[in-house]
Amino acid sequence: MNRDDALKLLELHLPNKNLIKHSIAVEAGMRKMAEFLGKKDVERWAMSGLLHDLDYEETKDDFPKHGLITGEILRKEGFDDTEILDAIVMHSGNVPATTAMGKALYAVDPTTGFLTACVLMSPTKNIHFLDMGFMMKRFKEKRFAAGANREQIASATENFPLTLEDFITIVHEGMKESSVELGLGKL
Repeated sequence: MNRDDALKLLELHLPNKNLIKHSIAVEAGMRKMAEFLGKKDVERWAMSGLLHDLDYEETKDDFPKHGLITGEILRKEGFDDTEILDAIVMHSGNVPATTAMGKALYAVDPTTGFLTACVLMSPTKNIHFLDMGFMMKRFKEKRFAAGANREQIASATENFPLTLEDFITIVHEGMKESSVELGLGKL
């Protein structure tokens, strides 16, 4: 499956354009994580991010099925990359993340939501002008972007040789590369 096919599937299953933007943000964050980790299959990592919430509309009221339905949808499309399918299930937290891709997706997912909220609350409304001080101050505010699970984000520091600031920087850099597509500003 190529990116265009994946985007068509997202449009078919996710009528909310913000969910599609979120998926693109996670794609960008996963691409940068793969690059940081020296993975040769960077685009596979990106694809896991792009497809991770494909079943969101179907499972938002039945969260234990989140990720599993995505697997069913993708298998019907002839997609059989087990590592990606497993990572998608792992990102939900319904099963432990046991692979590097699964651990990264678990942490990148809420980080993109947190960073999007930072952009929307920043004076410039532009991801290119966010600074680490602003982001870390907001990270410590539990009521700011409350849906972005801080423990889930911080899990990256337990699973990879990164500080929290390093991890947020990686995801931030990925999102900056997709900023126009995300509607988060341009340089």
